[in-house]
Amino acid sequence: MSAQLRAGHIPADMIPPGVDPRTVVIVHHTPAPRSYTGPIVLTVVVAAGAVGVVMTLCLLMQITAQTAAAVAAAAPAGVGLSIPLTRRKGK
Repeated sequence: MSAQLRAGHIPADMIPPGVDPRTVVIVHHTPAPRSYTGPIVLTVVVAAGAVGVVMTLCLLMQITAQTAAAVAAAAPAGVGLSIPLTRRKGK
């Protein structure tokens, strides 16, 4: 029935008995405008969460790099950082 109303047709069951159909006016109800608050807030929260995850990973990598640099500086030269190579003499 709403398709008929959108097309401008007046269904016969909506006209009261004894009324001239040419004088009947159907008032269309338009829905309230959609609120975009929810999708906007969701987008902001997702973006903030993504930034938080990236910042956490960057902090973790920085701490790991600092720890590796401190361990390498504290270790005596050549310990654990070099591979001894042995040469075989030809036969």
